[in-house]
Amino acid sequence: MLISDRWPDYKQLMRLDKPVGTYLLLWPMLWGLWLAAEGVPRLDLLCIFVVGTYLMRAAGCVINDYADRHLDGHVERTKQRPLATGRITSKQALVLFFGLCIAAFVLVLFTNTATIKLSVLAVILAAAYPFMKRYTHWPQAVLGAAFAMAIPMAFSAQTGTTGITAWLTFTAAVCMTIAYDTYYAMVDREDDLQIGIKSTAVLFGNWDVAIIGLFQAACVGLLMLVGQVNQLGGFYYLGVATMAGLFVYQNKLGRSRVRSNYFSAFTNSHWAALSVWIGLVIDLI
Repeated sequence: MLISDRWPDYKQLMRLDKPVGTYLLLWPMLWGLWLAAEGVPRLDLLCIFVVGTYLMRAAGCVINDYADRHLDGHVERTKQRPLATGRITSKQALVLFFGLCIAAFVLVLFTNTATIKLSVLAVILAAAYPFMKRYTHWPQAVLGAAFAMAIPMAFSAQTGTTGITAWLTFTAAVCMTIAYDTYYAMVDREDDLQIGIKSTAVLFGNWDVAIIGLFQAACVGLLMLVGQVNQLGGFYYLGVATMAGLFVYQNKLGRSRVRSNYFSAFTNSHWAALSVWIGLVIDLI
């Protein structure tokens, strides 16, 4: 079979047809770049980090499906994924995963030693995340750390160091990721309970929406603190306020107890993250 004939399956495996996940990784990374540069970042770093975001999100999806290849067939939402149906083999998926990671690593080589070291940690976290579902109810925290590592990496690449702003923003992004990925896990909660997959959605039970709200409040609070530490202005706070409003909207969707609304709350999170970046960009012009 020609590679072109397989492309739809590889595209699905890398979730190139579902860009929301990429946006959820992209916007917080851009928070980091703009904060580190105190304005528009260097063009070379912007290109490296944007392309790297797309590559690592694709790699994360591939290793996730590889880890769940024997489980996805038992979940209604995932039973038609390429690895679950055998349209792509495990070996092909691993080759693709390592190829994407190598491509991303080559990009990081154009930064500095500290950023390269942080990138190794980011890859380890991304690769570990899907396997954590077997051992802990907090795989969402591992995913959050993997996604948010782009923020200290951005600071390191731009300034040669990290600092309080980098780690406050990192923690805010982790809290946001735990919140939205819990909504995502709530879609599959009944299936996960049947096959023994752990998640914060399973752990939180009927308190899920309330606890998500606490993580979202922590995210907003930390971003407000970032604004104070960096003496940011009104447009930044307007962006954070927009995020807070969208979080309230998501909470309303979650309380409906409708599966499709859980997924809507998840996808809405990228608009919340985008609003903060837009506010930051305007504020730092």
